[in-house]
Amino acid sequence: MTNLQPSESTDIILVTAAAEFMPQEVLPHEFSDPSQVDEVGAVESFVFRYKVTMTNVGQESASLLSRHWIIVDGEGKREEVHGRGVVGEYPTLAPGESYSYISYCPLPTTWGTMEGSYTFEREDGSKIVAAIPRFFLVPTAPPLELEQQSI
Repeated sequence: MTNLQPSESTDIILVTAAAEFMPQEVLPHEFSDPSQVDEVGAVESFVFRYKVTMTNVGQESASLLSRHWIIVDGEGKREEVHGRGVVGEYPTLAPGESYSYISYCPLPTTWGTMEGSYTFEREDGSKIVAAIPRFFLVPTAPPLELEQQSI
């Protein structure tokens, strides 16, 4: 089953995103903290793995500068995250090129949403704000397709 991935094109950058729930037994080490479990053994956070793909659908190169995430949990608590690059990288996309990365989002509730934007810079120095479409963090999401990252 293929994950339905919301997508949005802003100027020359097309962004697609999707997420899947990560059961406790398959979480990466950094999320296996015993302090995340309450006194009756229940997990206090729910971790979702998400994949974002950015594709340059324009006629000129663009370099990623920064990201802005808006994360809303199932109780409506909103958190905004601003940062440089993605997963420590600053990809430059030539026309027709794509870049994908995978990251994680812990939530205190069983579901939530993510959306936001990436800021890119064209060769002439002008900026592009590419929208990241809202996608859902839900336990029933189908597994992500996890092919290799590419530039």
